[in-house]
Amino acid sequence: MWRGAAVRVLRGGGAGSPRAASGEAVAQLRRRLESELEDIRGAGTWKSERVIASRQGPHLRLAGGGAGAYGTAGRALGLFPRCDARASLSLPAGILNFCANNYLGLSSHPEVIRAAVEALEKFGAGLSSVRFICGTQSIHKDLEEKIARFHQREDAILYASCFDANAGIFEALLTPEDAVLSDELNHASIIDGIRLCKANKYRYKHMDMQDLEAKLQDAQKHRLRLVATDGAFSMDGDIAPLREICQLAQKYDALVFIDECHATGFLGPNGRGTDELLGVMDKVTIINSTLGKALGGAAGGYTTGPKPLIDLLRQRSRPYLFSNSLPPAVVGCASKALDLLLESNAIAQSMAAKTQRFRSKMTAAGFTISGKDHPICPVMLGDARLAAVMAEDMLNRGIYVIGFSYPVVPKGKARIRVQISAVHSDEDIDRCVEAFTEVGRKHGALP
Repeated sequence: MWRGAAVRVLRGGGAGSPRAASGEAVAQLRRRLESELEDIRGAGTWKSERVIASRQGPHLRLAGGGAGAYGTAGRALGLFPRCDARASLSLPAGILNFCANNYLGLSSHPEVIRAAVEALEKFGAGLSSVRFICGTQSIHKDLEEKIARFHQREDAILYASCFDANAGIFEALLTPEDAVLSDELNHASIIDGIRLCKANKYRYKHMDMQDLEAKLQDAQKHRLRLVATDGAFSMDGDIAPLREICQLAQKYDALVFIDECHATGFLGPNGRGTDELLGVMDKVTIINSTLGKALGGAAGGYTTGPKPLIDLLRQRSRPYLFSNSLPPAVVGCASKALDLLLESNAIAQSMAAKTQRFRSKMTAAGFTISGKDHPICPVMLGDARLAAVMAEDMLNRGIYVIGFSYPVVPKGKARIRVQISAVHSDEDIDRCVEAFTEVGRKHGALP
C-alpha cells in the first residue's frame, strides 16, 4: 500500500502534488479565459479569420468559396504582363478583395515573385542568426542602401516588422532627460514603443496643432523633444498635417518622427510618402515604415534617417539585436518592389483617381467616409454589431471587407475599412459601391 503511494508521489499524481495544483490553476485559467471570450462574442466584436486559398490580389479564392484572379486594371497598368491566361481572367464567381494593404498590387507581381525565388535559391531559406553574429548577407546591405536612397536619407536598418522598428527606436534614442510628444491616435506599435522608453511622455489631441504647441512649450525644459506621428492614420484614412508639425518643431527646436506604413510607395509624386506629398522631406528627421504592405506585402520593416542614429540602433535596438535576420526571399521581394518604384512613378500615380471614384460614389450614396484623399476609406457605422453583420453580408455578395470595432477603434466608432488598390478596376469599385448600397439599405445604415 505504501509502495503504491510512493509511486504516485514520484509520478506527481498525489492529491497535494504540484501537478494536481497545476491542474487546478489551469482549470481556473480556462474558466476565466472562456468567460472573457464569451464576453467578446456577446459584444459582437469577435474577429474571425477567413481562409484564403489563392494568392493575394484584388480577386481571391476563399477556402470553400468562390474563385478569382487578377482583374483588368492590373493588366492595364502593366503590373502582370507575364501572367498566363487563367491568371488574367476576372471570373464572375470571384471574391473581390477590398481589405488588403496591397496598395500597389505588388504582392503577387510576377517580377516580385521571381525575385523572391531567385533570392531563395541563391541565399537559402534563412540565416538562423541575428545580424551581428552571422546573419548579414550582401542582399540585406543592398536593400538598406536602396531604402535610404528611395527616402533620400543617409542610411537605413532592417527589422522583422515595423512593429519591431517602433519597439526598438524610442528606447534606444531617448533618455529620462528627453521628451516624446505623440498623437493620441498613433498606431499601437508607436504607443508600445514609447511605453518602453524612459523619456517624459506627452500625448496631444489628434492632429490638433494648438494642443501640440502647448505640449511643446511645456516640454522646453527637457533636453531633446521628439514629435511622433503616423504619416497616414490606418483606421481613419486621414493624413497628418506635417507642414504644421514641422513648423512647430522648428519653432520649438524639436525633431520629427513619422511612421509611414500606410504611405510608403503610393503617397507623393514618386510614392515616397507623406513627407514628399506635403513637401517637407528635408524637415522630417526619422522615418519608420514597412515592407509588408505596398512594397511587396511579405514582411519586414525599417528605420531610415541620419547615419549616426542608424549606427546607434545597430548597437542598442533590442528587436534588431535579438531577432533573426529577414529571410532572403522577403528581402528579394522588397528589393524588386523598390526597383519598380524607382524606375517609374506610374503605379503610385494611379491611386488618386481610383480613391476619388470610390469616395465620391459612396458619399453620394449616403455613407460617411472618414479621412480624405487616402486609399484607406473607412465607412463609418458606429455600431459594432452592424459593422460585423454588414461585412458578412458583403461577403455573401462577393465583396471581401472587414468590420473594425473596439478595441481596434474607440467604442461607438465601429466601421468597415475599405482599401483601394492600384489593381482594382473601375468596374470592381462600382460593384463594391453597389453592394454597400444594397447591404446598407437592408440593415438600416441607409434610408
